[in-house]
Amino acid sequence: MSILVNDTGFVPDDAAGDIALDLPSDADPSTLDLSDTIQMIRVDFPNFADGRGFSIARQLRLRGYSGRLRASGHVIADQYAMARRAGFDEVEISADLAARQPEADWLARAHWQEGDYQARLRGVI
Repeated sequence: MSILVNDTGFVPDDAAGDIALDLPSDADPSTLDLSDTIQMIRVDFPNFADGRGFSIARQLRLRGYSGRLRASGHVIADQYAMARRAGFDEVEISADLAARQPEADWLARAHWQEGDYQARLRGVI
């Protein structure tokens, strides 16, 4: 069983009927056809030290993908703010990881916009 995390904490997965595309961490986003039929893209994180998924998310958003973008796999709570800044809408983790890093750990990072030094430098915040 997996647990879905967003800015409000652990939430039920409401994407059961969505047309989803699963991408491995070594996918090349520039080769994807981002048609309107794709409602969600799930990017795999095989381990917490593999940050290629963050680059994939950023590239997808820069290419104009506006659908649901989910990080799936071994993303830890400390990486949540980075995942959101890279363009992910949510994170899907295992129940085992959720037991080791409970909802409070994720909620502590839910205000990810507040620590964005780049936005402060641009005068956005």
